[in-house]
Amino acid sequence: LAVALALVGCPAFVDRSGTRVRGEPHLLLVGDPGTGKSQFLRYAAKLAPRSVLTTGTGTTSAGLTCSAVREGHEFMLEAGALVLADRGICCIDEFGSIRDHDRATIHEAMEQQTISVAKAGL
Repeated sequence: LAVALALVGCPAFVDRSGTRVRGEPHLLLVGDPGTGKSQFLRYAAKLAPRSVLTTGTGTTSAGLTCSAVREGHEFMLEAGALVLADRGICCIDEFGSIRDHDRATIHEAMEQQTISVAKAGL
């Protein structure tokens, strides 16, 4: 049920005090090994029209947000998993395997719904 609610979401709204409440819920699946958490993520990624499925093992902040790629004399930004999943669902399997400094990047995206870029002077 929780995975279905995360897929559907709800519209963002502004409450009486003027605070904007986002409509995109976050979901953390926790359980013993072998309980099918990865299967839930794969199935959710197949159901969503816009989704990215990645693993926390070996994931970097550049792989989640964006990376600066040099082509000739110019730099270009290449979208990461969180950017590609904009207005969709980003499934990160083995979230506990992400290094602490890379995890800080995800916190900004989850809390503020923004991604800051400070790469190659761009």
